[in-house]
Amino acid sequence: MLIFVIIIIGGLLYRYRWTIRYLYYIVKSKHLGYVKPLQVDTHFLYDAFISYADEDETFVHWTLLKHIEQEGNIRCCVHKRDFVPGNDIATNITSAIHNSRKTVVIMSHSFLASDWCMFEFNMAKMESIYSRSNENIIFIVFIEQLSSKDLPLNVLELVQSKSYIEYPNDKYGDVVFWEKVKETLSM
Repeated sequence: MLIFVIIIIGGLLYRYRWTIRYLYYIVKSKHLGYVKPLQVDTHFLYDAFISYADEDETFVHWTLLKHIEQEGNIRCCVHKRDFVPGNDIATNITSAIHNSRKTVVIMSHSFLASDWCMFEFNMAKMESIYSRSNENIIFIVFIEQLSSKDLPLNVLELVQSKSYIEYPNDKYGDVVFWEKVKETLSM
């Protein structure tokens, strides 16, 4: 009987591991004063938290931020620039997601291979479910061609049910792309 109970508890802990992690870091952040509680009419500290792999840093810092921060006047949280030194990485991530209106996921093979990037993605999903009443706060930008077999199930589910945008390879598409990104992040 004891073995059966242990197996059931282990299965439940595994099934709800992202929810438990999210709740742990939010409670920890609130307790330490890093996260201010949200209300319905709260103004966010950032318009967007940018989640990306280190290998995509050039695109983010030299292309994305130039277009959306400088030209679009959108406040972004980027981990290399805006995380609080001395805090846990996980606490910084959950605080940044909690204090941002949207989370922009720069999707690439490098993103999918990074444990921290997948942690950011999963924490953003938990934020949308538990703190924002199922509001879609994740905005996926594909900067590489990825087939559906390359995507984990939790990412594929979001891609199939919500809209996303692909970074274009042509000049006309580039103009439309940046307008759509700015429009989405300023809503």
